[in-house]
Amino acid sequence: MYRNIFLVGGWTIASRLTGFLRDMALAALMGGGALNDAYVAAIKLPNQFRQIFGEGSFNAAYLPTYTRVLEAGGREEAVRFASQVFTLLILSQIALLGLVYLDMPLLVRLTSPGFVNEPDKFAEAVAMSRIMFPYIAFIAVFALHQGTLNANNAWGAPAFAPVAANICMIAFLAFAAFFPKVSPGVASMASWGFLISGVAQLAIVMAAARRRGFLERLTWPRWTPEIRKFLWMLGPAIGISASYQIGALADQIVGSLLPTGGLSAISYADRLYQLPGGVIVIATGSVLLREMSSLIALGDDRGAVAAQNRAASLTIALGAPFIVAFLLIPDLIVAVAFEHGAFKANATQQAAGVLAAYAVGMPALLVDRIVTASFLSRGDTATPLRVTLVGVVVNVALKIALFRPLGAPGLALATAAGLWIKVVGVFALARRRGWTAPNAELLATAAAALFAAGALALALTLADGPLLTLTAHLPRFGREARLAALTVIGTVVYFGVLGLGLWLTGAMPAPLLRRARRALRLAR
Repeated sequence: MYRNIFLVGGWTIASRLTGFLRDMALAALMGGGALNDAYVAAIKLPNQFRQIFGEGSFNAAYLPTYTRVLEAGGREEAVRFASQVFTLLILSQIALLGLVYLDMPLLVRLTSPGFVNEPDKFAEAVAMSRIMFPYIAFIAVFALHQGTLNANNAWGAPAFAPVAANICMIAFLAFAAFFPKVSPGVASMASWGFLISGVAQLAIVMAAARRRGFLERLTWPRWTPEIRKFLWMLGPAIGISASYQIGALADQIVGSLLPTGGLSAISYADRLYQLPGGVIVIATGSVLLREMSSLIALGDDRGAVAAQNRAASLTIALGAPFIVAFLLIPDLIVAVAFEHGAFKANATQQAAGVLAAYAVGMPALLVDRIVTASFLSRGDTATPLRVTLVGVVVNVALKIALFRPLGAPGLALATAAGLWIKVVGVFALARRRGWTAPNAELLATAAAALFAAGALALALTLADGPLLTLTAHLPRFGREARLAALTVIGTVVYFGVLGLGLWLTGAMPAPLLRRARRALRLAR
């Protein structure tokens, strides 16, 4: 399991880094003003539909069902099941696109009501939405092939595909650089790059599935027990994803009522917040769901819980330092990442406040998929849905209450509160049913990570002042040098203290312990 997690994690890191370069280019070309607000609103439409009907909900229902069919009926039966789902998916995407294109301005008006009084911003959002929305169809079919490959223990191509997508977008933005900054031409090129990136991702996974003999084909859908089970799971799974997107949609609706730049601040902070979170969550969540589904299909419930504890230990250990950094130095991180070209210091301050607020919910984000896997791997998507809906109600209510006194950071705090409610509620229900049981290793790892995070916070606090004084004399790249130095100091302190804590408590993972002992023997 660790090997697959690190394989997916490695490609996800590459994806986030290339995505980071893409976002830097977008920030430099479009800044944090009205045009970027319109771009954020337009790109959220296909992204929200993708999350509702594509990757999130689809894999939650498809991967466990496909795994059970594969274990019980073999490869031929699994291919037959996948082809029937493939046909249903294609038909649903055609219907969705037809419905949306009947009145795209209405959809933009509903999701970004604050733009109605700004005709230029509204027109740009509609124009970009028309270009980008078909992305959902490509990425939904991508999710099907990704699930099929993952269930057959093939992880490389689906994990690499987002890297290729980001490179594709960067290439389009390179052409956009020939247009004047903050112009409709830049927005148009960025929109086309986003659409073609979806085509690139689908092409990569289809080629990989064809090489391995897993490529689905159009067929006449039949009402088999497996299809009924899949659709029965898909309904609540769509509800879970839709619940998350209600929160995102509330961000967009309420954010459109903020002064210009508020919606952009949320978007840029979210990209940084999702950078480490996405790497860790995607890698562990994807591999763990497949691992637990397979073990439960074989009747090994104890092994499934053990796999869950290993994944949680790894996630907590790797995620804790980012929480500290986002809370203590968010302004420096945002400035180094985005304060170039059209992105100015006032935009940095707005995004930094949002990033610090998001960090409050990051511990819950890190373990969300791990906790939910207790239910999804057993085919229960209804229970997480009920808990998620409670979190969404709290989230939306807090957004409405906090956006005026706190601005954009208030929306981020509301998101954090809703996520915490969901994670705590799902964990409590899984614990009551005996489907999860934190072991001594997980508790020891959490204690070691907490102690190491405290040491990291102290080190950053003590080192930042002197570094600020030293780098102030540099003619260029002073902020970059300061962040690099803090990163080196923080890495040494955190992982040194974490390793010591894991060794003292006996929670050091066996593979790492063997490598450490081998390194010590070689050193002698």
